[in-house]
Parts: sequence; C-alpha cells; structure tokens
Amino acid sequence: MPGPNLLGPPPVHLPVDPAAGELAAGDTAQDVARRHPTSCLAWAVLAEAALDRGDDVAGYAYARVGYHRGLDRLRRNGWKGAGPVPWSHEPNRGFLRCLSALAQAAVLFEETDEVERLRAFLLDADPEIPTDLLP
Repeated sequence: MPGPNLLGPPPVHLPVDPAAGELAAGDTAQDVARRHPTSCLAWAVLAEAALDRGDDVAGYAYARVGYHRGLDRLRRNGWKGAGPVPWSHEPNRGFLRCLSALAQAAVLFEETDEVERLRAFLLDADPEIPTDLLP
C-alpha cells in the first residue's frame, strides 16, 4: 500500500467542457451559457467580453457565476479546497479564466483584499499561470 502523498494533493483535471466545441463553432457565449449553465468557459467568455467593453458590473457578475460553477466542478472531480489546477490542462482554463476575470473586476472595484485572495488562488492553482491572467 503506497504511503501518503507528501507533496500535496494531486492536480485536478476537469473533464472536457461541452461549451468549448460550441464556442469554437461560432455559437454565441449567451446561447452556449443558456444550454450549458455549468460551463465555466461560457461564463469566462461573457465576463471577459463585458470587461473589454467597460462593463465592470456585468463582468464581475458573469465571472462570479463561472467561479462558483467551477468550484462545484472542481469538488466533483476530487479537489479538496486547495491544490493544483493546471493551466496546461485545457478543460481547466474556463475556471481559471473566470478566476482571472473576477480578479480584474475586483481591481476595478478597488477591492484590495479580494484582489490579493484571487491572485493567491491563481498562483496556488498553477504557479506558472500566464502572467496576463494575474491581476
């Protein structure tokens, strides 16, 4: 019987998000979110688009929905509240993009404590996360 994992919890690898194919095929993020409300990727696309057009409140709301949907998916896939969620695993990116968008909106809201918490969460998930996702 193997001993305990002294290096921490294993990385979480979320299953393929069905929204990814639909978004890649050109379906709108709004339509995809309606069909797949648990899709982090659909919520991330909506959040990023809202932030890009200067709608920080909508961006925050979309990102918050995707973040909570992502936490549910992570827990269902073995995540225990901490540990690696690698960016290199494509299906994890929707959640990580929601986390990043939420942090970006928190910057605009001047929520310093939330920005720091989300930055730490992103770096805990993957220390090698692309820097453009960090607040």
